[in-house]
Amino acid sequence: MVTNPPDLRPDRAPRPRIEDPPRPGQPTIGMVSLGCPKALVDSERILTRLRAEGYAISPDYAGADAVIVNTCGFLDSAKAESLEAIGEALKENGRVIVTGCLGAEPGYVTGAHPTVLAVTGPHQYEQVLDAVHAAVPPDPDPFVDLLPASGVTLTPRHYSYLKISEGCNHACRFCIIPDMRGRLVSRPAHAVLREAERLVEAGVRELLVISQDTSAYGLDLKHATDRGHRAHITDLARDLGSLGAWVRLHYVYPYPHVRELIPLMAERLVLPYLDIPFQHAHPDTLKRMARPAAAAKTLDEIAAWRRDCPDLALRSTFIVGFPGETEAEFQTLLDWLDEAQLDRVGCFRYENVAGARSNALPDHVPDAVKDERWHRFMEKAQAISEAKLAAKVGQRLQVIVDEVDADGIATCRSMADAPEIDGCLFIDEDTGGLAPGDIVTVDVDEAGEYDLWGRLVGP
Repeated sequence: MVTNPPDLRPDRAPRPRIEDPPRPGQPTIGMVSLGCPKALVDSERILTRLRAEGYAISPDYAGADAVIVNTCGFLDSAKAESLEAIGEALKENGRVIVTGCLGAEPGYVTGAHPTVLAVTGPHQYEQVLDAVHAAVPPDPDPFVDLLPASGVTLTPRHYSYLKISEGCNHACRFCIIPDMRGRLVSRPAHAVLREAERLVEAGVRELLVISQDTSAYGLDLKHATDRGHRAHITDLARDLGSLGAWVRLHYVYPYPHVRELIPLMAERLVLPYLDIPFQHAHPDTLKRMARPAAAAKTLDEIAAWRRDCPDLALRSTFIVGFPGETEAEFQTLLDWLDEAQLDRVGCFRYENVAGARSNALPDHVPDAVKDERWHRFMEKAQAISEAKLAAKVGQRLQVIVDEVDADGIATCRSMADAPEIDGCLFIDEDTGGLAPGDIVTVDVDEAGEYDLWGRLVGP
């Protein structure tokens, strides 16, 4: 059994799952989806459009007439990974269309791989379709090419990402996402609800709400009400919670109105889980990042959230080795982490990103120091995780089943665990009647550094 490693990249989405075989002679497109869950949703939208036009989706290069590579441009290491994936697709298939964040720099892509068929930027769905049509003309059969009611999904059938907005209004010095994806553009609340309803009707048991800045949802719409639904994260969360599925909120900035979400979590309308990118704790580091610099006040907010919802799980991501970070500033971060006692933590070593304003800052931290601080940070986070999980032994939890393997071991997640990036709970007895998507009750009887083990109690 494989338990969660301590260094899961928090910017990665789950590996896409493609299961439906093509009919004989059907034009077939492969998909490589890199980067975050927001990019995975873009991939799903592209494939849904292609599926509606009669294309099949191939899980491998060999069976595809062409391959779409949806790239990530978040970090230089992610860019290198994207270029490597493009190169692999070219080697294995030869007919490659590039889209996604790296596509915002077409010259960068074609400079490395001049034989790609086309390069399009993020969420440029029409251009991707045009490129596919040119490479592989559609050949639909209206009698057999049926599109699922929920569209094409690249995640297991029992959970789905629900993107509520695109872009971001922040100007963090280390990030170029606003340059690639633009300023905040929120989807109308009634459209989000309509998509969520379709997903739940199709069997989705967990909705993972994502955006670049979930707390800011509706700000660009002035939180207007349209068709009976107000474009505000609190109202949207309440509406989503009425559908009967688990609702998990990701990428929530700690604005003051976040406290309005906590009662919904205490009532279980949404899961008691907040994914908040704090990034650092020292006020000087945060100022250099161009981030809100109120770490002490944030601790007070966390204490208030936990007072009103004692079982609230907090996940966050941090950057170590940001330019100018001193040993004292880093130690402040460790001390803050000790006090905050976050449940789940991911960490990046700082990297320069082409176009980011942080590149020009003085006093860049040597790679060896960044690496040493990353290990110290993760050691601290691991110790906190281990202690918090040990405290759950003897508790009774609700969990959702993700998989039951050939040996009868069920891999599950509690309300405190998002898929792929957080921990798991394993059940190794009496799992014969379990299937992915089941929500069951377990007694926790063992804990590790990142994962739990338990006994099935009932539905």
